[in-house]
Amino acid sequence: MSLPIRPLTDNFAVSPQLGPEDMQAVAEAGFKSVIINRPDGEGGAEQPLSADVMAAARSAGLTIEYQPVVAGAMTPDDVARFKELLQTLPQPVLAYCRTGTRCTHLFDAANQA
Repeated sequence: MSLPIRPLTDNFAVSPQLGPEDMQAVAEAGFKSVIINRPDGEGGAEQPLSADVMAAARSAGLTIEYQPVVAGAMTPDDVARFKELLQTLPQPVLAYCRTGTRCTHLFDAANQA
């Protein structure tokens, strides 16, 4: 399976929604950490739960953080937390949300803060 990953830097990339079944491939792609920026339930019952993704990520040897950010309602606290995660998580880091756009906006804002 080919993951829909879009690199923004050598140590950071974004992706649309991923599931538990993708975490081994994320690890095999060389990522060390994952940030989930999509709140549970945002996509309805079809969206994988963060707890299930987190369990699969840990089984694959990844560090994972759940930082839900509401689309179109990013706050300064969201940006500060994202910046902190980028500075402390093992690199390279992959962040995902519904399409990858929210993660990209967080990344841009964190680099301007």
